[in-house]
Amino acid sequence: MTEPRRLRGHKATATCCIASRDKPGLVATSGEDGCICWFDMRCKDVKFVMDVSNEPISSLCFNSGNENIIYVSTGNEVKCFDVHTLADNSWKPLESYNYNKEEINQVTCNSRSSFLASADDGGEIKIIDIRQKRIFKTLRAGHTSICSSVQFIPWRPWEIVTGGLDSKFIIWDFSKGCPSKIVDFGLPDMHSGSNAGQCLNPAFVHSVKVPDVDMLDKIGKICVVARGDGVIDVINTESELTATKPKSSTKSRKGTQSKGSDGGVPDENGRKWLHLDYSLGGHTAAVSCMTFSLFGEKGKFLVSGGNDKLVKVWDCSRCLGSWQTGDTNELLHLNINLTKKVNWLCTTPAESDNLVVCDTTKLVKVYTVS
Repeated sequence: MTEPRRLRGHKATATCCIASRDKPGLVATSGEDGCICWFDMRCKDVKFVMDVSNEPISSLCFNSGNENIIYVSTGNEVKCFDVHTLADNSWKPLESYNYNKEEINQVTCNSRSSFLASADDGGEIKIIDIRQKRIFKTLRAGHTSICSSVQFIPWRPWEIVTGGLDSKFIIWDFSKGCPSKIVDFGLPDMHSGSNAGQCLNPAFVHSVKVPDVDMLDKIGKICVVARGDGVIDVINTESELTATKPKSSTKSRKGTQSKGSDGGVPDENGRKWLHLDYSLGGHTAAVSCMTFSLFGEKGKFLVSGGNDKLVKVWDCSRCLGSWQTGDTNELLHLNINLTKKVNWLCTTPAESDNLVVCDTTKLVKVYTVS
């Protein structure tokens, strides 16, 4: 692996990065300096810098239908900006949402550009109706600790997935405001599919990721879960929800705890799981973030970053075959050694296949993935 390109613009640690799908090569990054830096992979220097907050920025996301609109979480507030209407050095937001009581860890927009979700330190998830500019629903009584990550499920328009530092992965029906499924990785039998050496660290859920609709034919209707014990779980969400349905409807609404299935082959309840752990060349410390590749065949690769200062590129297209056969060979495609822990990742196609990494420094690194 050649030396990475370094993107300069932040004055403090870079916290998050997102890549445009409409404009390949355009990347926005945020930092603890309260700034958003815009980069074009074709250019050497930062395009422009938005000074939007006195507090660190924890998360960014584009409006799915209009990437001129960007949502920014800082403290317990979500700010909305129209990048095209911003005057020089005047960073006035279009909208500002102050529904979360605690600090927000992630903000995300659904594929229809109608709802925004923000997950906070109190374990609550606020669902905001973007068009009506009001709160739609508050999701609580699921997580008992920090809710670290949230994603909409694009093929299920009224459902989201969340992960938290209570070791829980939850699928929610946000129209009803209740869980459809709760998986507790803190239960002893949930470690049975993992190597015992990785159980020393708590299985906190640091990140959850769901593929976009145009990736489904390649990798299926899955969700990936990044855990504090270094394991990445690839979960077939449809089989998980199907496994819940035979139970009484009342119980499934309240949430049921999954009793662990060990690896890729479906268990007696029809669940399909795949554990990417260090026995397959995976992480040896907490996995902090993940992203699906936007270059080449979209979604072919899953990229993960961890506190072990490593980035792993997994061939996600092989996961479907692994579920059917139990063969987990050649899932790890590439291993990248870094010098710092990873905060966030994104990928973007430009003249080359670019992997953008925010680590614990103010310099954003760009690696070419071949």
